[in-house]
Amino acid sequence: MLTVGDLMTRDVITLEESDDLVRVDDLLKLNHIRHLPVVRDGRLVGLVSHRDLIRALSRQLASSNASEPIAVTSIMSRDVEAVRPDLSVRDGIYKLLDHRFGCLPVVDGDRRLVGIITEADFMRMAARLLDAAQTRGSEDAGVSAH
Repeated sequence: MLTVGDLMTRDVITLEESDDLVRVDDLLKLNHIRHLPVVRDGRLVGLVSHRDLIRALSRQLASSNASEPIAVTSIMSRDVEAVRPDLSVRDGIYKLLDHRFGCLPVVDGDRRLVGIITEADFMRMAARLLDAAQTRGSEDAGVSAH
């Protein structure tokens, strides 16, 4: 059985609760990603998405406190749905679809962050499967033509 642990990104870029929105913006742009888990002592405590950043920046522009830095803790989602690495890929896909998540942080039994799996990871897997099916189809067509 293919698991989330087989597909997940293990080298996860994370935030600390003390980080601010400038750091969020820098990390998202530099790494071309849309989700940043927030950790405390390696354990998942929240998640900040690109959408969270845009919402916070628009609120900051509309307020009179535009010069004050905004902490990650004020914009992060705290009740983050996380999965274990042994979850089947099929169940991971349905969890994303059913809840309209963009990613699933992957944690161990102590809620330590061990990876992240995103919509893009599942799309890459689907593309590889389609490529393999097309290659098999081409090979099968060549064999039957003889």
